[in-house]
Amino acid sequence: MLKFSRGIDQDRAATAGGLQQIAFARGAAAAAQPSRLPTLVATAATVAVLYFARDVFLPLAIAILLTFALAPLVSRLRRVGCPRSVAVIGTVTTAFLFLSAFGVVIAMQVSEVAQNLPTYQYNIVEKVRTLKETGSESQILERIGRVIERISTEISRPEPEMRASPEPAPEAKPLLVEIFSPQRPVETLKNIINPLLGPLATTGLVIVVVIFMLFEREELRDRFIRLVGYGDLHRTTEALQDAGARVGRYLLMQLVVNITYGIPLAIGLSLLGIPNAVLWGMLAIVLRFVPYIGPVIAAALPLFLAFAAAPGWSLLVWTAALFIVLELLSNNVVEPWLYGSRTGLSPLAIIVAAIFWAWLWGPVGLVLSTPLTVCLVVLGRHVPQFEFLEILLGNEPVLDPKERLYQRLLAGDPDEATDNAEDMLEEKYLVEFYDTVAIPALLLAERDRARGALTNAQAAQIAQSANTLIANLEEIAGEEEGEEETGAEAQESDGDDDADEYDLPPGEGKSVLCVGGRSDLDDVTASMLAQTLWIQGADAAHAGHEVLKAGNIKALKLEGRNAVVLSVLDRDFMRHAKFTVRRLKRMAPAARVGIVLWQEDGRPGTTERDQLIESLQADFMVFGMGDAVREALSDELPRSLKLAHPKIAPGYAMRRSKRADRESTVKAD
Repeated sequence: MLKFSRGIDQDRAATAGGLQQIAFARGAAAAAQPSRLPTLVATAATVAVLYFARDVFLPLAIAILLTFALAPLVSRLRRVGCPRSVAVIGTVTTAFLFLSAFGVVIAMQVSEVAQNLPTYQYNIVEKVRTLKETGSESQILERIGRVIERISTEISRPEPEMRASPEPAPEAKPLLVEIFSPQRPVETLKNIINPLLGPLATTGLVIVVVIFMLFEREELRDRFIRLVGYGDLHRTTEALQDAGARVGRYLLMQLVVNITYGIPLAIGLSLLGIPNAVLWGMLAIVLRFVPYIGPVIAAALPLFLAFAAAPGWSLLVWTAALFIVLELLSNNVVEPWLYGSRTGLSPLAIIVAAIFWAWLWGPVGLVLSTPLTVCLVVLGRHVPQFEFLEILLGNEPVLDPKERLYQRLLAGDPDEATDNAEDMLEEKYLVEFYDTVAIPALLLAERDRARGALTNAQAAQIAQSANTLIANLEEIAGEEEGEEETGAEAQESDGDDDADEYDLPPGEGKSVLCVGGRSDLDDVTASMLAQTLWIQGADAAHAGHEVLKAGNIKALKLEGRNAVVLSVLDRDFMRHAKFTVRRLKRMAPAARVGIVLWQEDGRPGTTERDQLIESLQADFMVFGMGDAVREALSDELPRSLKLAHPKIAPGYAMRRSKRADRESTVKAD
């Protein structure tokens, strides 16, 4: 035992030295880490440039995104043997002809709607009158109207004036004359062309930039790599491929989703009798590129037209039902089937990005907000200086499951911890959750306690929250207990030779006691182990670490127990484990007594583990949940307890004999 203790001391000394080296390394890394201030300044300057030079950067952004969208089509044409010039020009021409036809149809439909609006005036007035009459039955609207009328009358009533002299004759007011001179044909043509000149110039510029980018795509890629990532070709190439794949797939899949939404919408509105159904279907295709707000705008205009076109209310109800059905099908069937959430953005990030780009570039920025934000997330994923972009905007969890659970337990929120656990338990069993998430979370707490970062009150709070979590998962444990037999039969029928890490033996007829080692956190791990054994069908119970004290250990009920398992998080417990194991083996000689030293990594090898078992005289020693359950339910016999025979000091037997002789002589006298 002394040798083992010295080994522990050496380990602790080595660990302390290692911690000092780690702390020194962290301090040096923190000192060497550059400040984030230049990055923030550069970001603010970039935003300012994008805002004030939006007339220049907006066409470039549109051209880059269209290049991402059209590049896969050009690549496919190249693979089938089409020349580069034919593939590029043909693809761009087809795309812009389609967009131009799309815009012309929308313009014609909008003009027709504007001409038909006066015909809907009667229906709108009648419905407003109906609503007013409905409200007048309760005399609410009528009373409000009378009050407003009286107030306006009092305000507009002129005050009486006291005239001391006869009223003079009114002065003659000058007559307003408007001079109309017809414009010249050149001026008329100029007034027509000037509003169209800007959009046409922007469109032409976008077309030219897209063509040149598709022609020189490989050369532009090489220049970009040479400019920003020549020292790390692997990371830069991966970033470019990731950005191109994400943006291109998003634009293409979103277009497919919008088309599968817009065409049925146009057909449904046409069958219902909504005027200009083609216009509303085409607008829905465009507006659904705007996240969250676009579908609402696309639905508001046809609903207003349904309100105005028919005298009754049935058309409005059927139109609303059509939009609801299409939204449910698109959001829950079509989108998950095509691409799901492959953009890598969180829902909140999409909303914030829409607000930001709309402020920066107006309505066009609102449409481009999602693909542009995807590019920023890719930049943050592959460039360390912009990692905060991925953390703020991405949808990947920034904390490991164990860290997230530890944070919730530390905050005293077992309800949210239970919700997160239930989400993970949809994909894994309870024993796996305990072994890979819950126990590592408690190991984080134990490490913080060992280095003084966690107070005793906080440790008690974590233990209490963890016990509440275990109690909340009791129902899931009962469900898994009923599934064990079915799962075992299914595995036998599959005939898989590979042993599963969590393929645990049945525990019927076994009785196991799990005891915490030295703290409240150890008691929680003992409770988790007991619940896992109960799932396997064993008669499992758990006890706190207080029962291991000298005055309490005799009160333990060990009769009929097949195994007693000590659950420990702290390796320093091994200093006193030998005496605890001896006491338990004396009290229950027929039970196997073992130790679970929970370790996520850095587990001792087989030789070191055997030496620990031999020095502790335990029946087993394991480091994970699966091995702990197997050893606790094992049919092996307990090892016999080797009693120590300490050496007696020289002359002790002779002195003891002489003392006995003197005592007998005194008694005789």
